[in-house]
Amino acid sequence: MESFYSDKAQVRRSFERAAQSYDGAAVLQREVADRMLSRLDLVKLAPARVLDAGSGTGYAAPLLGRRYPSAQLIEFDLALAMLKVSAGKRGWLDRLRGRAPLQLCGDLEALPLASGSIDLLWSNLAIQWLNEPDTAFAECHRVLKPEGLLMFSTFGPDTLIELRRAFAEADARPHVNRFIDMHDLGDALARAGFAAPVMDMERIVLTYDDVKSVMRDLKAIGAHSAAVGRPRGLLGKQAFQRMCDTYEQLRSAGRLPATYEIVYGHAWKPQPRPQREDGRQVIEFRPRPQS
Repeated sequence: MESFYSDKAQVRRSFERAAQSYDGAAVLQREVADRMLSRLDLVKLAPARVLDAGSGTGYAAPLLGRRYPSAQLIEFDLALAMLKVSAGKRGWLDRLRGRAPLQLCGDLEALPLASGSIDLLWSNLAIQWLNEPDTAFAECHRVLKPEGLLMFSTFGPDTLIELRRAFAEADARPHVNRFIDMHDLGDALARAGFAAPVMDMERIVLTYDDVKSVMRDLKAIGAHSAAVGRPRGLLGKQAFQRMCDTYEQLRSAGRLPATYEIVYGHAWKPQPRPQREDGRQVIEFRPRPQS
């Protein structure tokens, strides 16, 4: 049985090693960030402080900075090497003028930020690496101000389904990460206290010349398997060939598909309800205005 749990130390090591090669292979990550940004067109928000959680090499920072030029932007990532690559993209003039984002390195499940300090928490394709969405969403809820917005994207269960099925023909152990269903993420948002979470999904299919190219891209962005229970050694030559042969059966128009199920979510942190002195909440019923 495949595990939903990731070895977080391995996740960090993978992204540390991939920092220099990430931008050359992160086509999907940039595309999803652009699609997320377009969704902000529908949101009325003037944030004073924006947290980019899982900021990677900093693609989203200038986009968010142009949209919210008066906001303080914080880049946050598990891998220090990713933050260093992002910092290297900033010109000395930006740093001199104080326009470069602040940077923090740490774990999204234990954010090193004060409660109620963030107006917009943006997270593009990072939540899938966390083991406890309830813990992560509780932390997001904690650091957001009342009426603050959480907007995120993550991978759904059908991500890399072709590669997963091909490996299953070769070996029973987990070689591809498992991802949490959209509806379960919506339930976790509600449990964390978010108001009216909205979830939706789309599939993006990339195509490749061969199986090795699929795996090469995954390695370049640090996204190869970090599942608990993954095999520690290399797959045997015969088993690897079985996997490749199975994947080859999906070839169409000379290319091999790699499906990514992209889950989008957003939710607001509501204003706290008033309480009586004895701690009980007060619910107000107001008459409808007469038409």
